Amino acid sequence: MENHGRGSDPRPEGGRDDPPDPVPVPAPPDPLPYEGVWRFTASAVDASVPQARHAVRDLLFRQGVPLSDEVLQGLLLIVSELVTNVVRHAVLLSPTLAVEVAVGAEWVRVSVEDNHPYRPTALVADHDETGGRGLLLVREVTREAGGVCDVEHTASGGKVIWAALPLKPARVP
Repeated sequence: MENHGRGSDPRPEGGRDDPPDPVPVPAPPDPLPYEGVWRFTASAVDASVPQARHAVRDLLFRQGVPLSDEVLQGLLLIVSELVTNVVRHAVLLSPTLAVEVAVGAEWVRVSVEDNHPYRPTALVADHDETGGRGLLLVREVTREAGGVCDVEHTASGGKVIWAALPLKPARVP
């Protein structure tokens, strides 16, 4: 049997037959008013790009999420790039997409899900090309904000691309 940092006996301290003393577990803190998860779907068409961006912006304002302007602009750029990727590259197998916004006490995550099985990679684009930089941009904006991003497969065979950025309260002048 492996120890895993529990001491020499895998049983709780206090004797073999004695039940352990109950340890009070503090109640989880109440969620902040802006915490939650919101999801909406849209058709994979060009008009969905600005609609998704405006919906995310309006949601964050309506919920009172304490975002700096820099983080907000980064999130909106990420939403635009991810929805554009679905419209341009996944529409044949995924006529609809889903956008999810999750807000915690210290972070905000946006994700875009489609039903296309292809898992994109952030490729280095040729300087002469005008496209192919969307995921590079998402990765860079996320990195500069101190966040993380990834691509995951869904149970239905599609994918979800997400980026989570730390919340930095807006500076008061």
